[in-house]
Amino acid sequence: MNRYLRWIFTLCIAYPVVWIWLGVRVSDRKKLPVEGPAIIVANHNSHLDVLTLFTLFPLKTLVNVQPVAAADYFLKNKVIGWFALKVIGIIPVYRGAHLANPLQACIDALANNKIVIIFPEGTRGEPGKISEIKSGIWHLSQQCPDVPIIPVYMHGLDRAMGKGQKIPVPFFIDIFIDNPIDYDADKKIFKTSLLNRFVALEQLVTRKAS
Repeated sequence: MNRYLRWIFTLCIAYPVVWIWLGVRVSDRKKLPVEGPAIIVANHNSHLDVLTLFTLFPLKTLVNVQPVAAADYFLKNKVIGWFALKVIGIIPVYRGAHLANPLQACIDALANNKIVIIFPEGTRGEPGKISEIKSGIWHLSQQCPDVPIIPVYMHGLDRAMGKGQKIPVPFFIDIFIDNPIDYDADKKIFKTSLLNRFVALEQLVTRKAS
């Protein structure tokens, strides 16, 4: 049942908003995985980030795509919680909870060949700016070192519907999909490499726009 809800949501809401109201240009779409296990890491500037990422996948793949989201934010309301779990298919992470392994749900999803979406900045940052990479993605990669991590940079969503905005503003979106990044046992090197990937993609957008 949940897969049909997600298909309906994507076809009736995500596609019209992202592809018709905003407009999207995707570079290197062939680098996006069509089956799991895989981890998508994307910059996070907008309420529309997950919707936009959903529209990049074929419907047959979409049923296996699950974004990681903060349980304390999305599950505090029963209606929003039902929508987040049943339609969006989030993997809830309990921030600050004293769990044996707070990433276990992500590990289980990857073991079940899911494509997991993570925003490594942790939360929506300032419009158009890449924030510090948090350690969660490194810890997950440490426990699943063979799972490919694919960086995706989205440009323009901060203007379309950034922090504090309630209604999406028509603004063309550019999406760049990079080659997978390898796990590195050195946390600092891994986080720096990932941040550098996002910076390089951001600079690519700037060059193309100039």
